[in-house]
Amino acid sequence: MLRSGSLIATPANVAYAKRSAAMMTDRPARRPAGSRILLVEDEPRIRDFICRALSGAGYDAETAPDGSAGLSRARADEYDLVILDLVMPDMDGRTVLAQLLQDRPGRAVLVLSCLDDVTTKVHCLELGARDYLTKPFSLDELLARVRVQLRAAGHLRPETIRAGEVILDVGRLEANIGNGPVALTRLEFLLLRELMEHPGRSVGKEQLLASIWGYDFDPGSNVVDVCVRRLRSKLGFELIKTVRGAGYQLAS
Repeated sequence: MLRSGSLIATPANVAYAKRSAAMMTDRPARRPAGSRILLVEDEPRIRDFICRALSGAGYDAETAPDGSAGLSRARADEYDLVILDLVMPDMDGRTVLAQLLQDRPGRAVLVLSCLDDVTTKVHCLELGARDYLTKPFSLDELLARVRVQLRAAGHLRPETIRAGEVILDVGRLEANIGNGPVALTRLEFLLLRELMEHPGRSVGKEQLLASIWGYDFDPGSNVVDVCVRRLRSKLGFELIKTVRGAGYQLAS
């Protein structure tokens, strides 16, 4: 199993990062600006990995490369959430946490650290951290904890994507084509979102495999076809067109 610093680069995490990177480009189906999050992390690969995941999830993610820069930015600007590493070379994250919450006592902070001892966790929570997540972790769990903190603070903004008659609720993983919301699995949601972000164009199986499953093209794989069939059974056969030799396309 590969590692990126203290963050395990599992196939699921790598696939999520690939999808996030692809979604950072401008596309016709646009989402409203998400909550502002500051990530304070000194390891460049982990910082980039998490930032892309946050941006792909619809958040306005900014980063700081060390404790002193993070403290300065968190004091000076308004963020809905600060994600803070503890072990940094210039300023220990616990010092950053204590000084930040002394100056900005209402600031929501999620600690992210390789330190997993109970004493450190309790100390950070007593200083005022809202949550503590240890490395290695899954991106799905991190994003779930982010949503919990933003919801608790009243900063979770509605996130929807619209393409024609289709409305996709990002937070609830639901699609609505005019007959009420329909619950989707995570893979169904990701595939439908990919098609919605290419309105009027077909999307090849190779691209869907790479962006959603994180696979290189495998002509023998039928996971895309299976997922499309499930979406059609839930939302109607006419929603997704098969373009022979080119892939799939969202019906106009």
